[in-house]
Order: sequence, then C-alpha cells, then structure tokens
Amino acid sequence: MSDTAVHQVALGFREVMARVCTPVAVVTAFDGQRPHGTTVSAFTSLSMGPPMILVSLDRGSDLLAIIRRTGAFGLNVLAHDQADVALRFARKGAEKFDGVDWSASARLPRLGGASGWLACTTETLVDGGDHVVALGTVIETGVTPAAPLTYHDRVFGTHRAFEVA
Repeated sequence: MSDTAVHQVALGFREVMARVCTPVAVVTAFDGQRPHGTTVSAFTSLSMGPPMILVSLDRGSDLLAIIRRTGAFGLNVLAHDQADVALRFARKGAEKFDGVDWSASARLPRLGGASGWLACTTETLVDGGDHVVALGTVIETGVTPAAPLTYHDRVFGTHRAFEVA
C-alpha cells in the first residue's frame, strides 16, 4: 500500500472511531509514593471468571513503565461531571493530582467522585501497534450512583436511557 493510501486509511479509521461512544477513565498507579495517571477511553471487561479487564496504553507512556515495574493499576471510570478531570489527566506533567480529590485504595491511587473503581494486578502486557494492552485481574471494586462520562464525536457526554412510552 502506498504512503498516501496508508494515510487515507488512518484518517478514515480515526473518523470511524470518533463515532464510537466510549467510556472515559483514568488509569492510575504509584511510583513509590508519587501517584501517576492518564486518561483512557480504550478499556473493557475481558472475563467474569476471574474478573478481568483490558486497557490500552500508549507504548511511550510513563504510566506504562510504572505498571511494568509495579504489576498493578487502578481504573477510575469517570462520572458525568468529571470532564475537567479527564482533560487534566490527558496532558503531560507531574502536577495532574494537584487539587484533585484522591486517596489510596488497594495500594493504588483512587479518584474521588468516580462512577466506578477497579483495582487490578497486571496479568500480562500485549503489544498492539503503537499501544500496549494491559490485562488486569480485578482485586477490588467500587461504584457510586453517578452516571458515567462518555466520549463521542470528539465531545464529552453521558449515557441516557431511552424513555419508554
């Protein structure tokens, strides 16, 4: 395939994926005493027995390097009112946790107000293009009644059930 054709496929792929409604989460881990985190939309359940998830992280991510060393990560499913948190953790920098409500849970950083929480041990890391897929076994969970934050067509929103007539 020519470079132009590859580029066109990549642009088309990006547009198709923008039309997929995805949940928004922040993956977290500790580097010693210092919390780290990054915003992701590529995660899903993998298994119920045992409970497992998968999350996709950029190959060059500082957080991925920490997860490789520590063998654990947290997944904070953001609530509908946490778009600012999603944007904060989507950027680079060491100050992401400054001014953010968080605590340690299962020896991992857990964000306050999140719709859902999963603490995981890392089972394996699988290469996938410019990303690495982390497979995690869930060791702790938590939920709140808050509706989840979603991302669709490059804007944040939330899920709403259809009204039944």
